[in-house]
Amino acid sequence: AADMGTKLLAFFLASALLAYYIYSPIPEDIEEPWTVMLISASLRAAWDLAELGERLGLVHFTDPLTAMMAAQYVPPTSDENLTVTDTELGKVAVRLYVPRTPSNGLRRAVVYFHGGGWSLGQAGMKAYDDLTRWTANRLNAVVVSVNYRLSPKYHFPVPFEDAYSVTKFFLQSSILSQYGVDPGRVCVAGDSAGGNLAAAVAQQLLEDPEVKTKPRAQALLYPALQALDLNLPSYQENAHKPVLSRWNMVRFWSQYFTSDPSLREAMDSNSHVPAEWSHLLQFVNWSILLPEEMKKDHVYTAPASGSSALAQRYPGFLDPRAAPLLAGDTRLRGLPRTYVLTCEHDVLRDDGVMYVARLRAAGVPVTHDHAKDAFHGAVTFANLAVGRRLSDRYGEWLDENL
Repeated sequence: AADMGTKLLAFFLASALLAYYIYSPIPEDIEEPWTVMLISASLRAAWDLAELGERLGLVHFTDPLTAMMAAQYVPPTSDENLTVTDTELGKVAVRLYVPRTPSNGLRRAVVYFHGGGWSLGQAGMKAYDDLTRWTANRLNAVVVSVNYRLSPKYHFPVPFEDAYSVTKFFLQSSILSQYGVDPGRVCVAGDSAGGNLAAAVAQQLLEDPEVKTKPRAQALLYPALQALDLNLPSYQENAHKPVLSRWNMVRFWSQYFTSDPSLREAMDSNSHVPAEWSHLLQFVNWSILLPEEMKKDHVYTAPASGSSALAQRYPGFLDPRAAPLLAGDTRLRGLPRTYVLTCEHDVLRDDGVMYVARLRAAGVPVTHDHAKDAFHGAVTFANLAVGRRLSDRYGEWLDENL
């Protein structure tokens, strides 16, 4: 009987745990709520196990997540339409998609940076291979999907520098002609941390006298664009929403710059910007940059002042190459036509919305798609209707603007 009692107790505990994970609050307007709930539950369980493993000193937080993602790797597989290879461009690993069909004239090209908080993911993950392959087919375009080096092994500026050197290498006229690409029709694109890299690369190319060919367009899918204010309304409203919690985003941001937990703690309490850098807060002041309907009942309070010593040790979060929203208005003026996708139920929503406001003020032509019923990462969930719909919108914009 005691044995039976133990089994029952174990069963109830397992059921309670399962219920806790599966029944995470899913916003009412989200389609296919059960599927989203399951995706969200499995991700939360993975995050929590990784967190537990790290607290017990067994693994680094990203190790089990990296292993989980490695299981989703697909080898480079060519088909009747595309030649797909893993190679290097400008000494950086990339997965390259080159259309086989003869083209009447020069082709378009997309340089793509995957998401994953600068520390997870790769071009060969099934979700990214599907998206980039689909893009190459849809546009009959050359797609370069970049395997930049990842944190925590490589901190900023390494991931940015990898992203930049591939793009700069690819934009040389000799390389473009080698792949039959029209120099006037190249786009930089990415999702989440990859959207951050695309935005930073587009800005840096403007300043680089060695680069004669500039991208015609940039496409930013729910990009992370600033780490100065991590209490924007979207961070507050979506702190525990599916796929990307506030805590995970704080972890990704701080880990992009350092493995020192003191930066993570300061960012978590939104007190990491020293007083002498407070002039930068105007660039991320949501009370000015967000439209009324997104301010809701939130009252603006500037982040508390942080330690100068911490910012001197890890100045990356004050650098526009890591936080493209910190670029001054004159720099934004030269940017190419831009596509920004934001999702309502996403901590990063307001980053994208503020960038749209700043780009429009600088006279850049911007298409802003705001998905009211979507959550972070939606484009890479091709098995969900919302994922298919949003990738279609992205593909359509590329087709019309590239």
